[in-house]
Amino acid sequence: MPYKLSSILSLHSSDVRDVASPTNDLVLSVSRDATAIAWNRTSDGFTPEHVLKAGSRYVNSVAYIPPTADAPKGYAVTGGQDTVVNIFNLANPQADPDFTLVGHSENVCALDASASGTIISGSWDKTAKVWKNFQLAHELKGHEYSVWAVLFVDEDQYLTGSADKTIKLWQGHKTINTFKGHTDAVRGLAIVPDLGFASCSNDSEVRVWTLGGDLIYSLSGHTSFVYSLSVLPSGNIVSSGEDRTVRVWEGDECTQTIVHPAISVWAVSSMPNGDIVTGCSDGVVRVFSAVDERWASAEDLKTYDDQVASQALPSQQIGDVKKSDLPGPEALSAPGKKPGEVKMVKRGDAVEAHQWDSASGSWQKIGDVVDAVGQGRKQLYQGKEYDYDGVPPLKLPYNVSENPYTAAQRFLQNNELETSYIDQVVKFIEQNTAGVQLGTGGEEYQDPFTGASRYRTNPAASQGSASAEYMDPFTGASRYRAQPTTPAPAPVDAGYSDPFTGASRYTPGAPSPAPPEPVSPPSQKVLPVSKAVTFKQANVPAMQSKISQFNDVLMHEISTSNLAAYPEESSALTEVFADLGDLTAAPPRRGVSSLAPAHIESVISILERWPTALRFPVIDLGRLLVAFSGPAFKAPGLREKFVEALFKASDWNTPWTSPIPKTRETNTLLLFRSLANVFGEKVDLPSSWMVKLFESLGEAPYPLFNKNQRVALATVLFNISVLGVSSPLDSGIRDQLLLSLMGLLTSETTDSEAAYRALVAVGNLAYAGKQSGQSLGTDVATQLKPLLRSVASTFSEDRIRGISAEIFVLLV
Repeated sequence: MPYKLSSILSLHSSDVRDVASPTNDLVLSVSRDATAIAWNRTSDGFTPEHVLKAGSRYVNSVAYIPPTADAPKGYAVTGGQDTVVNIFNLANPQADPDFTLVGHSENVCALDASASGTIISGSWDKTAKVWKNFQLAHELKGHEYSVWAVLFVDEDQYLTGSADKTIKLWQGHKTINTFKGHTDAVRGLAIVPDLGFASCSNDSEVRVWTLGGDLIYSLSGHTSFVYSLSVLPSGNIVSSGEDRTVRVWEGDECTQTIVHPAISVWAVSSMPNGDIVTGCSDGVVRVFSAVDERWASAEDLKTYDDQVASQALPSQQIGDVKKSDLPGPEALSAPGKKPGEVKMVKRGDAVEAHQWDSASGSWQKIGDVVDAVGQGRKQLYQGKEYDYDGVPPLKLPYNVSENPYTAAQRFLQNNELETSYIDQVVKFIEQNTAGVQLGTGGEEYQDPFTGASRYRTNPAASQGSASAEYMDPFTGASRYRAQPTTPAPAPVDAGYSDPFTGASRYTPGAPSPAPPEPVSPPSQKVLPVSKAVTFKQANVPAMQSKISQFNDVLMHEISTSNLAAYPEESSALTEVFADLGDLTAAPPRRGVSSLAPAHIESVISILERWPTALRFPVIDLGRLLVAFSGPAFKAPGLREKFVEALFKASDWNTPWTSPIPKTRETNTLLLFRSLANVFGEKVDLPSSWMVKLFESLGEAPYPLFNKNQRVALATVLFNISVLGVSSPLDSGIRDQLLLSLMGLLTSETTDSEAAYRALVAVGNLAYAGKQSGQSLGTDVATQLKPLLRSVASTFSEDRIRGISAEIFVLLV
């Protein structure tokens, strides 16, 4: 009898990466949703008996330890990105595992357990480890790359398969044989009774070996990576892979192909009764049976077949053929030559794929072919598909005004290269563009993922410029215009307006020699400034496109696929961008954000695991969330947690080096923008947390920052000072803020805009103190006065002298 669907087990919210089915009544599954589930067979099928918190990140592998006196239902063994192996007693599972095995330094991607309870684990750290009585017994070193598969032969012998394309047989901690033959990463292993063992690989092959090292035969039929193997009680092999299929092999012939409505069938396992269990990228566990009594209802079987038929198939999964050569539907009247044979037919402008089902004697539609037909099939190299096999040489276009990491990321994606090469590409760019400068009197800042936002300084006055213009680096509409080098006619309206926004200008009086100490107030007062400066310019479609692009890069690279957004996170991001699109539209399509704390948690999760070089659009998304989505932060402590995630994402606590790497430079700038927006509105944050924030900012290597970073950091401090204008700041926060501002002013010797914003912040604190009767005090005034004189002397601008004079008056 052919295998048909028996049960569908739906509860996981992300890819099911591994399954185990040690008995006819128990299925174990683990998922990228960080859970493991123990499913128990009931009269209504399988139901979840236990949902185990198997880790804080992706869980990739599972094994089963048979019952013991302490665990009458056995143990579930799980491993994943947390780098540990967790063991749960299935008779009475607790929130925390009963045992945790620590020793791996990277993702645990493979597990197996012997009848006596000995465990073997494989990891991206290139090792396998053998654990007896939940203690490390052997560390198996010898593979050059990740160990993707592990398997017990007996209590003292084990097999390991690796991304280095080899399989090793171990006795104790020693290698006794190495099997070579696969041309890509080895992903799965299974014992074949009376023969030896089987292996599967990203080379799309299944091979059967003797333990002595002889290849018995190869099984060809999969059209993409083969991820998992199992052996049925009959001795037949079942395999699963990236081509959406599970294949049943009798000897060296494929007797059935079971197509799934999912991109990847990550795992396959067999039950003692011969049923097959699969785990897929759609988050579903499925059971298939060759016994008709255990088949699903006719209605469920039809629904399943319809799901399969509705899938879109990439043409490279089917084969190379010209569309013009395809027959019409009439070709399906001829029977297939073997089970699993695939035939493509042209129906109008559409191309359909059909598979021969020998059990029913008919062709079953398995999907519509997309991505065009007739293109050359891609080659596999180190676990990733490539269009070319190393030639011709690849061109790397680059503008010297561009962030090298942005150019490198684009280059890697366009040429389908691994993201692990990004630092090498950046180094190549920097070495080959050293010394190149644009212009003679200015610099250009370009937003890291959209060229629409630029900062440009005007040429120097010696080049014939009538004035030096400062333009805010984030929005061309916000300008500060410095005093012309020759006296300008007095303005008709000498009223004051905000010095930071484009709609309001600060127009100082005629220049005068800098006094040794500004003791008289200026005729035009600035303080207090009660309006915060925020960075709300948004190109939401560009941001969404960049995050989607980076997510695709992670998803389609085997070594990083577990970092990609979970389905629920992708759904949350879609809702976030829809909400921000409405809020940032001109005019806004809605007035209040509809986002919830769960959306913020999803963004935090992505920030915590994405590679440093890919984080910048997510950090910049944080800038918009804190500016526009206030209701989403209503959960207690969530805003603080989000800010802490932004600090971590920018590698704030990593030692600083000079020069700051471009990727860190970008992430730090976006962190400061986000913080400025956090304090752009009235917020109620715990004083103790604010003190920690100032301590963190105090660790900043200010002299290493560029102009844009300095201005953004000064804006953060300025916006906090604005909060103190409307209501007095806690004395501890005020003192910390003053220390930060004085540190900035002491260090700043080149950028007048950062200095000016810091001075206004100091002025706000002095003004607020005087108004509330809580002046800054004599000691602070004594420290501030020489600092103000120094800043006024360093920057010979009227606005600097004017604000310094105002502060002097407030300090009297």
